[in-house]
Amino acid sequence: MSADVLFIAVNAAVIPAWLLLIAAPRWSGTPRLAGGVMPALLALVYILLIVTGHGHGDFLSLAGIRRLFEAPLFLLAGWVHYLAFDVFIGTWEVQDAQRRGVPHGLVIPCLLLTLMFGPAGLLLYFGVRRFTRPRSL
Repeated sequence: MSADVLFIAVNAAVIPAWLLLIAAPRWSGTPRLAGGVMPALLALVYILLIVTGHGHGDFLSLAGIRRLFEAPLFLLAGWVHYLAFDVFIGTWEVQDAQRRGVPHGLVIPCLLLTLMFGPAGLLLYFGVRRFTRPRSL
């Protein structure tokens, strides 16, 4: 399978996890699937890409990372890394919000931002969490 086809496949595969986080946050299967199964599957893909990829760079400098990511499988591994951690963080946001009584409607924009721009969504969630009064459970 080409890196381009695999890119499309991993992007499509992670969407159901995000939909569960947005639309079914209280379903008992959501944290298991979105925060466990999906990141684990993506981690396996990541490891396979790293093991089978042939990059000529290193992690010691920005130039070394650029050379490493010139190899399509390593570039894809970097993307899969983002997908795995972002959906894991999205799951954490949902679970933390539920524990703290943060209304889910306020978490949804955080999830969307986490999906698209990882750390920015997490930062927004921290702000929402800090400045939101817990609702009665």
